[in-house]
Amino acid sequence: MSVADIFETMDYGPAPESAAEALAWLVDQGSRFGHFIDGAFTDPGKGFESRNPATGEVLATISQATQADVDEAVKAARRAQPKWEKLGGHGRARYIYALARLLQKHARLFAVLEVQDNGKPIREARDIDVPLAQRHFYYHAGMAQLMEAELPEVEALGVCGQIIPWNFPLLMLAWKVAPALAMGNTVVLKPAEYTSLTALLFADICRQAGLPKGVVNIVTGDGAVGEMIVASEVDKIAFTGSTEVGRRIREATAGSGKALTLELGGKSPYIVFDDADIDSAVEGLVDAIWFNQGQVCCAGSRLLVHEPIADLFYGKLRARMEKLRVGDPLDKSIDVGALVDPVQLQNVSRMVSENSAGQAFVADVPLPSEGSFYPPTLITGLNPADTLMQEEIFGPVLVSTTFRTPEEAVQLANNTRYGLAATVWSENVNLALDIAPKLAAGIVWINGTNMMDAAAGFGGVRESGFGREGGWEGLAAYTRPKGARKALKEIEPNSGEGTPADPIDRTAKLYIGGKQARPDGGYSAPVWGKNGSLLGHASLANRKDVRNAVEAAHAAKGWSKTTGHLRAQILYYLAENLAARSAEFAQRIDAMVGGRGGEKEVEAAIRRLFTYAAWADKYDGQVHGVPIRGVALAMKEPVGVIGALCPAEAPLLGLISCMAPAIAMGNRVILAASEPYPLAATDFVQVLETSDVPAGVVNILTGPQADLAKPLASHMDVDAVWSFGAKELSGVVEKAAAGNIKRTWVNNGLARDWIGVEGEGREFLQAATEVKNIWVPYGE
Repeated sequence: MSVADIFETMDYGPAPESAAEALAWLVDQGSRFGHFIDGAFTDPGKGFESRNPATGEVLATISQATQADVDEAVKAARRAQPKWEKLGGHGRARYIYALARLLQKHARLFAVLEVQDNGKPIREARDIDVPLAQRHFYYHAGMAQLMEAELPEVEALGVCGQIIPWNFPLLMLAWKVAPALAMGNTVVLKPAEYTSLTALLFADICRQAGLPKGVVNIVTGDGAVGEMIVASEVDKIAFTGSTEVGRRIREATAGSGKALTLELGGKSPYIVFDDADIDSAVEGLVDAIWFNQGQVCCAGSRLLVHEPIADLFYGKLRARMEKLRVGDPLDKSIDVGALVDPVQLQNVSRMVSENSAGQAFVADVPLPSEGSFYPPTLITGLNPADTLMQEEIFGPVLVSTTFRTPEEAVQLANNTRYGLAATVWSENVNLALDIAPKLAAGIVWINGTNMMDAAAGFGGVRESGFGREGGWEGLAAYTRPKGARKALKEIEPNSGEGTPADPIDRTAKLYIGGKQARPDGGYSAPVWGKNGSLLGHASLANRKDVRNAVEAAHAAKGWSKTTGHLRAQILYYLAENLAARSAEFAQRIDAMVGGRGGEKEVEAAIRRLFTYAAWADKYDGQVHGVPIRGVALAMKEPVGVIGALCPAEAPLLGLISCMAPAIAMGNRVILAASEPYPLAATDFVQVLETSDVPAGVVNILTGPQADLAKPLASHMDVDAVWSFGAKELSGVVEKAAAGNIKRTWVNNGLARDWIGVEGEGREFLQAATEVKNIWVPYGE
């Protein structure tokens, strides 16, 4: 072909990357792998073949872990953890830095091995996956160094079980291993069945770095091995994968006391307004959906186009699709490689073939005669409820519809059970920055897509999971507050036979939607004083009262849009009005609980209201130092509607300790009051009514918390549940919360000093907020 022909056709010649070094490494290992446990590889056992999805060629045989293998890996990690933590931040930083340097040294080997195992184009593995993996280890080496100075109040969790997917094998390993090691934890990691090879190569460089035995352990196998890890004696599970598996893990770990973070599926909107740079938006969309063959949890797989430019945009997009090059992933000129396995190819083909809605456009591009390849596909004219608009396809298939107004764009974008990522294209930065906070997503890219860095947390909301990976916010997933807690003492309600102190009926009602309401069931229970006298009656709430409270809380959604200054004023006003009645509340607490601790508890409650009034306009986000010409804004947003089972032992202070941080951050709350001592909560209703708290922001239910825990935690319109009640309620809440993968914060039967520092602070503020990272590149 002449130069003139090249300029005329713009055809690319082949630019193959040699696989010789990667294949040689496999041969050097005998093309058979055992597990990496306690600093050494085990002998290969019974296993399965790992194949190149582009050719079907067998690359190696991977061992299937047994229960004994998993147990041994966990024991090795447990033995190593105390010494690893005591090594100190600087000591750990040196090892993590060494791993980063070795990842750089062997970058090409990692990239080629990843391509052969996964099927992604070499350009993506070489230029994105491997450099980002290196970046995570460099970044978290720094976090280890700074831990003792910047995070003196936290400590490592212990042993972390980590289960990673097949779409970004090395990168997901880095996302999980680096922060865990930095904070002093040890790990047992299971790579995906399809893509174990780069994890095993990483094990090899752990040996080269001299990492202490047992700090990193890698066991291979299918989903059954993941189940073994989840059920093992680990302190934390970190999982990236499908929402359905994440739901099962949430159920399996419920009540176990294991920390959990889930990074799950997505159906991310890609919103293009009529003032967008259309050519740039089209090119961005290529990266959003055809990057890694669309096998990306945050892929911009749901295109929402402003109606005035829809025809123009679709025309340009189809023309660009015709230019995409599909083929050998080791060819540097290839845009779209192979799907990870024939099973995934069948899944994508089935979902598309079963769809009868809209208009499909399949790029007329040549496909290799063998391998798991699928052509880039666009389906337009879909309705929001169509299956392909709601469900992850996880392949190179883009679905689309149009919108007319910015409000409609937000409604369509949020019309999904997921909430991982979103993209907004507009040259009007005011419009883009107005839309971004309205989107239900953990990360929003403006005029760009798939921008990620170790300094900026990544993670979702809704059924895309909870927790963040990366940044300062990601460290919370691998730490806990220092200090041991005592077991929670169960408190039985008082009993008595006395007559009422007041002949007038004193049945306290529920507080729902700014009004005192009778319970749906019509029942109440006596509340006896410590001396056996009858103090009054408390309503017994049921699931219908929970429903009513949730509806009232959602009707008060405007609270989330108020300023921190306004919320602070109302919290100060609550404190002022409580202080005016402090003697009355102290007397009530002493009558229920006994003793003379009421005055101290009321004073602590007033101080707590002041504390969170102070925090209401000061718990700031931050600008992350990411390596782009632009900024990544970490915004602290309210979680939404929070249900809280308040502690029994501190009837007023416990209620306020749950309520105040939540509403200070803009949430609405449904509080299940202290079960044995509910009258402090019902008396507090009068303070709420006189303190300008909008209706529905605070709702208070009384009655057995065991009757309220499951309805609260399983309600699809509740965004998070906190449980500081009886130990068994922790498991009930966590299991029921699996329905829509809502966040939970439970005590696992451990007591908390509500008057002391354990009863307030950043731990509560973190539980009351979601971090949304908004990426804003700037410049021409």
